[in-house]
Amino acid sequence: MTPLHGIRVLDLTSYLMGPFATQILGDMGAEVIKVEPPEGDLVRAIGPMPAPGLGGMFMQINRNKRSIVLDLKQPSGRAAVLRLAAHADIFVYNVRPQAMARLGLSYDAVSAVNPGVVYIGAVGFGQDGPYAALPALDDLMQGMVAIPSLFERAGGDGPRYAPLAMADRHVGVALVNAALGGLVHKLRTGEGQAIEVPMFETMAQGVLGDHLMGSSFDPPLGPPGYTRHLSRDRRPFRTADGHVCAFLINDRHWQSLLEAVGEPERMHDPRFANLQARTTNSVEVYGYLETLFRTQTTAHWLELLRKADVPSGPLHSLESLLQDEHLNAVGFFERHEHPSAGTVVSLRSPSSWSRTPLEVTRLAPRLGEHSAEILSEAGYSASDIAAMVASGATACGADKE
Repeated sequence: MTPLHGIRVLDLTSYLMGPFATQILGDMGAEVIKVEPPEGDLVRAIGPMPAPGLGGMFMQINRNKRSIVLDLKQPSGRAAVLRLAAHADIFVYNVRPQAMARLGLSYDAVSAVNPGVVYIGAVGFGQDGPYAALPALDDLMQGMVAIPSLFERAGGDGPRYAPLAMADRHVGVALVNAALGGLVHKLRTGEGQAIEVPMFETMAQGVLGDHLMGSSFDPPLGPPGYTRHLSRDRRPFRTADGHVCAFLINDRHWQSLLEAVGEPERMHDPRFANLQARTTNSVEVYGYLETLFRTQTTAHWLELLRKADVPSGPLHSLESLLQDEHLNAVGFFERHEHPSAGTVVSLRSPSSWSRTPLEVTRLAPRLGEHSAEILSEAGYSASDIAAMVASGATACGADKE
């Protein structure tokens, strides 16, 4: 038994944010039906692939799902979605609500066939603001919530995006939270509802939660911006032969380090005496650490810092991260055999559960791999399915190979 055993998710999302969220639900045991257009999810084509439509990124965010192809612009495709929605607990989409309305798949349309459905829109912007109809993707969201300008303000050579889809991942987790909250309400009351998870507001909450600072008050007690985060010296520390990552925040961390290096008296320096002083004097504080860490090797510092119970670790590259001793010891990298892609390295769910452990039961599906199976379960006859294939309203996996 898995945490979400028996919960059905109808997933109309594509790209990264929505599929990442629904994969998390699938890892928890929900039955996830991934509805794809005839051309498939765009992410199928990103990265090296051992078989058509099975790129590396797609493999990492679409396991524990079944794929059905439905052309939602055709009446029979829309009708099939509504028939599937009638038995879904959660319905998720990530196109603009206006497009869902044009397709005849608005909340009113879906709730008419299933009043208890949790209908979740992963949208770019809250639908009661002037940006409501604008498109939104990860880079745009990073820029609009000031992340590139924070890089520049912290001493970079200009604004730049974080080199990962951090908005999609961050908002994807928020989407999971919303889905589970809506599901709890449904299970308690039987009531469905429409939920909106906007990327812009969700990311703005994350950024400003750190950086609102003095502007948290009216009138402001100071400008926005967290000094420590914006220090140009907040980076991995260079050692005699490489780098080390260390995070000293509270007095205990500092006392432990300074005692280990034979300088306990530095805690009496007003600039180092407490958190507020170290934050105000972050330039001097980081300067001291920068000089200190250059005096010994990475191995020396890792041993010393760990003995002092100071949060620390190596500076990994992508390549060395794959060899990390801890990740390998806990079985983070699982290997599974895919019928089309061969051996697939899968990142297991990072959480552990004492009674309802999570597992990979399905690898990422081929496009339309389960179309006939899902339509048959929904009551379509073999001739009905054949007619839909002939019209292009659906396609089965075998037809795509």
